[in-house]
Amino acid sequence: MAKNTSAASTKPAAKAAPKTSAKPAATTGTKAAAKKPGSSLAPKQREMPPNPPSRPSKELHAFPNPAPERDYVIQFQVPEFTCHCPLTGQPDFAHFTIDMIADQYCVELKSLKMYFWSYRDEGAFHEKVTNTILEDIVKVTKPRFIRITAKWYVRGGIYTNVVVEHRKKGWKPEPRVDLPTHGFESGLLR
Repeated sequence: MAKNTSAASTKPAAKAAPKTSAKPAATTGTKAAAKKPGSSLAPKQREMPPNPPSRPSKELHAFPNPAPERDYVIQFQVPEFTCHCPLTGQPDFAHFTIDMIADQYCVELKSLKMYFWSYRDEGAFHEKVTNTILEDIVKVTKPRFIRITAKWYVRGGIYTNVVVEHRKKGWKPEPRVDLPTHGFESGLLR
């Protein structure tokens, strides 16, 4: 019986040793294989699509308004707009807010992002670029109303805000509804 117990205990020890030595060899082999360009263990990269989605473009896209029967506000915030001064070449930064009441079409968000990105390497005066953006969005969507507010970051100690609007001819907004304000309730006893 003693021989059987010792023989049984030697077999698991013999099996454990190859596993321990196999792990470092496999790890070393994987690292070496990952470095080889033609290796099947090398990480795979996705192929670049024929029309990359992350490329600046002046082309704006629109889609049908899902609720054309009512006026509702769509607001876009673009906090990282960049272009550069056409005179000095220095960078200009702005925070754009677009408030829009669509008619039959809404501007598609990804194309708007690529559109704003397209100004990064352009020289533009604050007033000109803000008006151009308004005109381009109006051309594609023909909204009932759009207001663009561009808050330009400080330049020479001066902040510039440019606000431009467009109203569709004949469009009349619904009268404003002023609701009563209520104090803040925290749920705590005073």
